[in-house]
Amino acid sequence: MSVVLVTGGAGFIGANFVHFLRRQRPEWQIINLDLLTYAGNPENLAGLEEDPRHILVQGDVADPALVASLFSRYPITRVVHFAAETHVDRSIMDPGVFVRTNVLGTYTLLEAARHAWQGLKAEEPRFLHISTDEVYGSLGPQDPAFTEKTPYSPNSPYAASKAGADLLVRSYFRTYGFPALITNCSNNYGPYQFPEKLIPFALSQALAGKPVPIYGAGTNIRDWIYVEDHCRGALLVLEQGRPGETYNLGGRQEKPNLELVRLLLKLLREMRPELGHPEELITFVTDRPGHDWRYALNTAKIEGELGWRPQVDLEEGLRRTLSWYLGHQDWLERVRSGAYRDYLQRQYGAAVV
Repeated sequence: MSVVLVTGGAGFIGANFVHFLRRQRPEWQIINLDLLTYAGNPENLAGLEEDPRHILVQGDVADPALVASLFSRYPITRVVHFAAETHVDRSIMDPGVFVRTNVLGTYTLLEAARHAWQGLKAEEPRFLHISTDEVYGSLGPQDPAFTEKTPYSPNSPYAASKAGADLLVRSYFRTYGFPALITNCSNNYGPYQFPEKLIPFALSQALAGKPVPIYGAGTNIRDWIYVEDHCRGALLVLEQGRPGETYNLGGRQEKPNLELVRLLLKLLREMRPELGHPEELITFVTDRPGHDWRYALNTAKIEGELGWRPQVDLEEGLRRTLSWYLGHQDWLERVRSGAYRDYLQRQYGAAVV
């Protein structure tokens, strides 16, 4: 039986991965470490409360004593490291939190695993670090997609903190022979995503009949991947990827932000015709500082080596996402707390709250 430590496993992608892992590897023991901040929600783990093969530990990945104690208490041989602060806007407001969690937290986890795994067979343990396409910087309209060889050029405190974490992970493989792997993923969407991110934010605003703000002219382009496709890729890399390697996980679904939101609201109108014309709620606001123009990932490496490809196209993924949120509006209301409303007012102004 494998024992896997999943960090950030009560957050959006982490919780989806935990549910996916329980379905795909039911014999595995999952130790789920999450600080349960605003974006880490035990409700995201509904159905696992009484599951003996899932243990939720509330704690900080940057706490050396706590992290070391988990490796002492459990025979962990797999780590999937999702825990991170991830929102660019918040990183502009408070970059220090991002440096602590994303850089120091990754270092703490690497050190604990390195010491715990000394003497184990080289091929046995595995450490998968989950990263982002934002570390590569920004593309122009005609530039080729990022590959695993693209030099890092982060443009936000968030992206810089993830780049620093990636380089630490890579250095542990080179210096210590540590069994590390990295995935860099494009924009995820799907169930359990906190409504500060574009898709659930636009949806929650539209459901409330409030303005849906779009930065600038809405022409910034992102590549979108349905979260279950990401989970499939992460598990595949964990089990079959080559230690020391990086794999890009992209959805191959590029779309300007404005077009994406229009498509989302069109589908919402089809599913909830009583809402009228939610696309009329779109409004344009001042662009964020240092806003990257375009992200796109070349996925030829993981397709060629491991046979992974995204399976869910954008419209189907958006329909699944809408169905989940429309069936869980109580969840949506609970996470849109007073603190969240304060953040919206600071970021966009009183009109959106």
